[in-house]
Amino acid sequence: MSSYDVIIIGSGPGGYVSAIRCAQLGLKTACVEGRDTLGGTCLNVGCIPSKALLHATHMLHEAEHNFAQMGLKGKSPSVDWKQMLSYKQSTIDTNTKGIEFLFKKNKIDWLKGWATIPEVGKVKVGDEVHEAKNIVIATGSEPASLPGIDVDEQVIVTSTGALSVNKVPNKMVVIGAGVIGLELGSVYARLGAEVTVVEYLDAITPGMDGEIQKNFMRILKKQGINFVLGAAVQSAEKSKAKATVSYKLRKDDSEHQLDADLVLVATGRKPFHDGLGLDKLGVKLTDRGQVAVNDQWQTSVEGIYAIGDVIEGPMLAHKAEDEGMATAEVIAGKHGHVNYGVIPGVIYTHPEVSNVGVTEEQLKKEGRAYKVGKFSFMGNARAKAVFAGEGFVKLLADKDTDRILGAHIIGPGAGDLIHEICVAMEFGASAEDLAMTCHAHPTYSEAVREAALACGDGPIHM
Repeated sequence: MSSYDVIIIGSGPGGYVSAIRCAQLGLKTACVEGRDTLGGTCLNVGCIPSKALLHATHMLHEAEHNFAQMGLKGKSPSVDWKQMLSYKQSTIDTNTKGIEFLFKKNKIDWLKGWATIPEVGKVKVGDEVHEAKNIVIATGSEPASLPGIDVDEQVIVTSTGALSVNKVPNKMVVIGAGVIGLELGSVYARLGAEVTVVEYLDAITPGMDGEIQKNFMRILKKQGINFVLGAAVQSAEKSKAKATVSYKLRKDDSEHQLDADLVLVATGRKPFHDGLGLDKLGVKLTDRGQVAVNDQWQTSVEGIYAIGDVIEGPMLAHKAEDEGMATAEVIAGKHGHVNYGVIPGVIYTHPEVSNVGVTEEQLKKEGRAYKVGKFSFMGNARAKAVFAGEGFVKLLADKDTDRILGAHIIGPGAGDLIHEICVAMEFGASAEDLAMTCHAHPTYSEAVREAALACGDGPIHM
């Protein structure tokens, strides 16, 4: 029987990062993973492969729409779907093998198989039982579906199946206008599919800033994506190699149907902790099936912790990573901390969309006095030079103290631009602090500075 200071169950971003940090802190560490490769959903069937396809199809879009304007003339490239999938797989392989290397470098044991926790302090993997002073549950999440929909991962698919379809569909229906649905919808729209997104609510990207929602949908419509909002999906029925999606419009209960070659069910994700034996251990769950933890990520059972998608909070890889490092610090007797008020979110369409902190709607609801600084990328020289002038930076600051409360960006490089605002918020900076910081020219980041200036006397280039 092997004995460890820590056994982490799951090797996704939360799990593998926690394992590495535990090892760095001198703890004897093992990580359990049942897949043939490390990295969890994110590296294998989530974040990384989807970004590879987004990049490849964006390059296609540039070749078809912008190359000629730059004097790059010639026949537009044709799509070799099998080669594109091969490129995607090579991206996955490079990253997962990188995690395997990091495990070896940090002397972390990979316990290959699926875990159960037969009793406190023990983890069973296959026929072997291992002792652990501490156990960290980092088993992540799985796609959620809707009643009346049977997923076969061929015609009716989750995000997993959508990353590996045999051919590009002519018609695609996406159920759910969240991050996953819009990213993968963008991939197939660029490849020539007729994409229709069906959303239950009256706006896309639920929970985002209202101004961003409206502008984002307008831009996606220009890119050829169709939207049906306020629609309750009743069923998705497969017939040979096609499917029919039935829905009712909430405003009048009228019934409608859409035919498709591919239906993507992108209605969110749910915590995955099946087979661990948490009920027998007495580990408490929330009403939504998440593992309940305290402010130190400890479950109701001493010695067992939980992080990432399996607990409350946004299902984001970087949130799981932060919790993984913080939990390692706690187990090592140090202070672990995660600032949940400064966790950015990004949608990797083109243009990208990012956010951090509160929305304008939240501030209005709170009755808090605030000011808004906005700057359009049409006033940014670098953005205009690369046909990326659509979108804007929106900064929210306290009316009295000028302290930055949130930011919302739609535009080129938004997923990277958001982080200077994250750093500013982490240090309690004001909009004026950001406005007084020199930004290199010409860069997209100048739009962030201009939005900060707009919280004061006004921007320069608008």
